[in-house]
Amino acid sequence: MVRVGGRWAPVRDNRYPLVINGVAVVWAPDEIDAASAGQLRAVLLEAGRRGHARVVVDMSRTRFCDSAGFSALLAAHSQALAEDGGLQLVIPDGSRVLRIFTVIGLGRFIPRFASLDQALLPPGLARRPAAAQARQAALDLRS
Repeated sequence: MVRVGGRWAPVRDNRYPLVINGVAVVWAPDEIDAASAGQLRAVLLEAGRRGHARVVVDMSRTRFCDSAGFSALLAAHSQALAEDGGLQLVIPDGSRVLRIFTVIGLGRFIPRFASLDQALLPPGLARRPAAAQARQAALDLRS
């Protein structure tokens, strides 16, 4: 699947996540809403079925994600956890999606990284944003 105009479009021979250093990476569409959330969830679940315990969702270019999108991410993460894996999200600092992610508290459940490079580090080396940065992001929401 690839993004075309912010939506998922099937492309022959490119239906599954790219694997970088043994980690499945899925690039999220520019907008994740009720129309595209099901496709995103299907791609994430397929990555798990293909044996990828760890899946990184790169949301660097995602400008909008509604409750259907976050529900799809949470469902895929729950499924991955049940299979001894997990989902990791790449949401850059300062993005609109990060503001929503912070407000709804999804960071308590799904690890979030500021960059793809950071998310792809081996689990012992990968660092999530510092607690102080997360608190600052929450304070920024109020202003």
